[in-house]
Amino acid sequence: MQKIINVLAVLSFVGTTSILATSGYVYWRKDAITEQVTENITKAATAAIADALPGMLDSAMPELPTTTGGTIPSTGGAALPF
Repeated sequence: MQKIINVLAVLSFVGTTSILATSGYVYWRKDAITEQVTENITKAATAAIADALPGMLDSAMPELPTTTGGTIPSTGGAALPF
């Protein structure tokens, strides 16, 4: 029974130590981690917007006519009546 308790104590020590080590690593590198995540999000957002823009512009622009109509007849004088 003592051997089982010793094994559990060692496992508990190893688990606690690994949690503390990971927390310390993240704490000391939090600025670099934040900067890296920000850069990745910025790249992903820029790529998504750049991919979406051509489709948005194509759907917003009307088709240009291939032919035009005739000339407007002139009534003589000024173009706008006063």
